[in-house]
Amino acid sequence: MTVGLLRSAQGLVATLLGLARTRLELLSVEMQELLVRLVLLMVAAVAAILLAALALGFGAVAIVIAAPEEYRVAVSAGLAVVLLAAAALIGWHVWRASRLRPFLASLAELEADGKALEPRE
Repeated sequence: MTVGLLRSAQGLVATLLGLARTRLELLSVEMQELLVRLVLLMVAAVAAILLAALALGFGAVAIVIAAPEEYRVAVSAGLAVVLLAAAALIGWHVWRASRLRPFLASLAELEADGKALEPRE
């Protein structure tokens, strides 16, 4: 009887190790996907920021130069308000995007495993 119990315990441990390995592989895949996504987002963000800064700078200078001399201060202030509003909107979008939770699939699988292991009545 102890041999059967030992084999049963070994089978349980092997199953648990297999389950843990599967979860770690899933976590590894998610980490790789997250890293690739992060690198692409960083490169795209830096490029977009540089190009947008150049475009806004040249555009603002052109608008201020094109304005009559007595309105240049008002035009500059108006441009500053518009650019500040655009920065606030972009900041809000970045804040919203940063709230996404990584590893959702891994957490869902672990929760399902926990529910499956709970004693049934």
